[in-house]
Amino acid sequence: MEIIGTTLRICVDDLDTSAAFYERLTGATPLRFERGGVSVAAVGCFLLMSGPEADLEVLRKVSATIAVTDVDAAYTTLTANGAQVLAGPVPTPAGRNLIALHPDGSVFEYVDRKAG
Repeated sequence: MEIIGTTLRICVDDLDTSAAFYERLTGATPLRFERGGVSVAAVGCFLLMSGPEADLEVLRKVSATIAVTDVDAAYTTLTANGAQVLAGPVPTPAGRNLIALHPDGSVFEYVDRKAG
């Protein structure tokens, strides 16, 4: 598994205001999409999420998003080393992802840019 980057996940009340702040901070144009009732703006290395509290409560449990070259390779490496895959791999608007529980209790999302 090759890790190629990390995205910080931030739950916000006002996505428009937060996206504008992070756009000014990073100089990156927000990539916006909806996923399961949650509005998302990806701005540089930040993933801003806003929506119903019940949905955000689940999303807050994921520490970070880790970009990998291949989610299938991540799945193999993670499970071979004691991690539990909680969801996925599944297609997303930007590629494929999975959610994994590490042996230390940390939860991370792993994503690639491959079509699912």
